[in-house]
Amino acid sequence: MRFRTLISMQRWRHASFAAYLLAFSVLVSQAAPGPTCWIGSWATSQQLPEPQNSLPVEDLRDATLRQVVHLSIGGQQLRVHLSNRFGTAPLHFAGVHIARPTLPVSGSIIVRTDTALTFSGKTDVTVPAGADYVSDPLAFPVAPLSDLAISLYTEEPPANQTGHPGSRATSYIVHGNRLSAADLAEAKKVEHWYFLAGVDVSAPPQAAAIVTLGDSITDGHGATTDGNDRWPDLLAKRLQSDRGKKEFAVLNQGIGGNRLLLDGAGPNALARFDHDVLARPGVRYIIVLEGVNDIGMLARTSEVPAAEHESMVKNIIAAYEQIVSRAHTHGIQVIGATILPFADSAFYHPSPATEADRQAINAWIRGAGHFDAFVDFDEVTRDPQHPDHLLPGFDSGDHLHPSPAGFAAMANAVPLSLFDNAGQAGSPLKIAFTFDDLPAHGSLPQGTTREEIARKILAALHDAGAPPVYGFVNGEALEREPGSDAVFRAWRAAGQPLGNHTWSHMNLTQHPLAEFEADATRMEPVLRQQMKDEDWHWFRFPYLSEGDTPEKKNGVRAFLAQHGYRIAAVTVSFGDYQWTEPYARCKAKGDTRAIEALKSSYLAAADETIGYSRGLSQKLYGRDIPYVLLMHIGGLDAEALPQLLQLYRSRGFQFVTLAEAESDPFYRESLDPRLPAAPDTLEEKMAERGFPLPARAALGALLDVVCR
Repeated sequence: MRFRTLISMQRWRHASFAAYLLAFSVLVSQAAPGPTCWIGSWATSQQLPEPQNSLPVEDLRDATLRQVVHLSIGGQQLRVHLSNRFGTAPLHFAGVHIARPTLPVSGSIIVRTDTALTFSGKTDVTVPAGADYVSDPLAFPVAPLSDLAISLYTEEPPANQTGHPGSRATSYIVHGNRLSAADLAEAKKVEHWYFLAGVDVSAPPQAAAIVTLGDSITDGHGATTDGNDRWPDLLAKRLQSDRGKKEFAVLNQGIGGNRLLLDGAGPNALARFDHDVLARPGVRYIIVLEGVNDIGMLARTSEVPAAEHESMVKNIIAAYEQIVSRAHTHGIQVIGATILPFADSAFYHPSPATEADRQAINAWIRGAGHFDAFVDFDEVTRDPQHPDHLLPGFDSGDHLHPSPAGFAAMANAVPLSLFDNAGQAGSPLKIAFTFDDLPAHGSLPQGTTREEIARKILAALHDAGAPPVYGFVNGEALEREPGSDAVFRAWRAAGQPLGNHTWSHMNLTQHPLAEFEADATRMEPVLRQQMKDEDWHWFRFPYLSEGDTPEKKNGVRAFLAQHGYRIAAVTVSFGDYQWTEPYARCKAKGDTRAIEALKSSYLAAADETIGYSRGLSQKLYGRDIPYVLLMHIGGLDAEALPQLLQLYRSRGFQFVTLAEAESDPFYRESLDPRLPAAPDTLEEKMAERGFPLPARAALGALLDVVCR
C-alpha cells in the first residue's frame, strides 16, 4: 500500500542524509556502493575569536595551518567539516590535507599517510560566508581515541576569523604551502583551533554520538594542554573500555564563558543549538552542563534585587525546557548535569543569593520528569564539609574550574547505563512490525517466487525472536497470480496471523462507501478459511485513507464496528515500497553493486525515520508511544529484513505484537471504531495541534531512475 500524501514518508530530515542520497544517484550510475552511516567522532563549537585569541592578519596570508584533533570512535572512512560561520566574505582554501601525526605536540606527520581532501572532486574549496563545508568521503582508516592532523593552506586571510579559542591543543602556523611537510619545526605555535568544525567517520548503524553541551568546564579550562583529559575526553575513553559501548562517540560542544540566556564568549546555547547539536550526524544523546556563567554574571559586580534572582532562575529553567523540547523533536535524549559549586571564585565573588540560585536550579535538574535523566556533577565535585566549594583535590586553583582529577571524577560519574536502549531512560522502546499487500506486492524480482519472498521474511522474523506479526491481505492477487496462495500457507504455517486490507486494495477516497464496504466484505471468506478459529478482525485501510468526507469516515467506522474490527494504525513508515520497483529492475539487469547501494540507502532511510518518528512522539507527549511499523512483502524487504531488525534492536527497540502496541492510549480511537474518528498517525496529531513537521528531503524521483 502507499502512504497518504499528508504523511509524506518519502521525505527525510537531516541535511547529511540528503547529501548522501544526492551522491547515491552518482553512486548507482557508477555501480559503486556508499557508506552506511556517518557519525561525528570529533567536533568543536565555532565562535568569533576575541581580539586576544585571533591570529594577526598576516599570519594567514600564504600560510599553512596544521591542527591536531583527538577522535573518539574510529572508522574506515572519514570526512572533515570546515567552517566560515563567522566570516563576512567567502573563504578560499587552496588545499586541505590530513595525516597521522607522529606526536600530537610536535606538528610533524607520518608522510606516507599524507592525503589531500577533495570537495566535489576538487582539491580546493571556497566556503561561503556564514557557512560550513563538508569534504568528500575519504577511505582513511582511523582508530578510536587516535589523533588526526589536519593541514589547511590559505593564500589570502579571511575577512573575519572563525575558530575555537579553547582548544587545549597546540596548532602550528608557517608561511608557504607546507601541506605535505613532514615537520613544521619553525612554526608559530598557538593554543587555538581555526576553521575546523568536525570530523565524521563511517560507522555501523548502531553507532551513536553523545554531545556534551556546555561552557568552559566542558570545554576543558583546567585540563592539560595536548593531554586530552577534559571530562568529555575521559568519558569517550570509558566508553571505549566497555565492550558494549565502543560505538558511542563523544562530541565536545563546550565554549568557555558560554551562557544559556545571553551571548558571551560565543553565541548563547539556544542560538547555537541547531549547529552544535542537531546538525551533528548520529546524535542520540545530549549532556547539558550550562548555567554557571548566567548565575555568576547576574550579580558579579554588585548585588541585585531578589526579584532579579528569581527571574533568572525561571529563565534558566525555561531554557532547559527549550533544549529538551527541541531535542525530543529529533528523537534525541537529554541528560541534565547539575551545576558545580564555585564559592570563592575570584571572578564571580558569589554571594549567598547566588548560591541559592545554584541550589534552586540543581533541585529542578534533579526533579522527576524534567530531563530524561541527570548526572549529579555537583555531588561528585563538592567538598562535603563546605558544599558550596569544590573539593580541594578537584579544584584547578580558581575555585571555579575542576582540575584534571576533577574532570576524571566527572567522567566517572556518568553512568554508562544511561546509553542503554538507545537512550531510553526507563522502559525499552516498543515497536510492532506489520506487513501489507499479502500475497503479492509490486513487481516480482527475476528468478524469485512470491513464496520465496514470504519465506525469507518469515525466517528473518523467526531468527529475531519477533512475536506474531500481522500480514494484511488483498485477495485480488490470488486471481491475478495463480499459485500465490502458497504465501498464505507459509505465513500461517509459521504461526503468523492475517488481517483485512480489502479485496482490491481500494482507496475509500476514490470510491463510494457502499462499494468499499463490499470490497472489504469480499475479503472475509478468505480470512476465515486461512485463520479458522484465530482472530483476523484487524483492518488496515489501503493508502491509510479513511475517506475524504465526514459521511464516509463515520459510515466506514460504523461498518467496521458492526463487523467487529479494530483499525491497525501506522505510526512509523520509511516508505519501504519505494525500493520495490528499483530492486526488481536491478535484479533483472544483474547489477549487484546497484542492489547493494539500494540496500544501504534503504537501511539509512529506516534509521533516519526512527529519529523522525520518535521526535514527533516526544514533541506531542514527552515520551515514546509504542510504535506500529508499516512494511510490505516486497523483494528488497525480504533481502534487507535481517539487517533492519538488527537496526531496530540496536536502537533499543523491543518487538511487540500489534495488540500490545495499540493498547497505548494513543490508539484508543483505532482500537474502537465505535468512537468518533480522530488522528491515528503522529503527523495528523501534529497537524491537529498546529505543530509544523520537520522538513525532510524528497527521495522518490532519485530511486525512480535507478537501473533504468
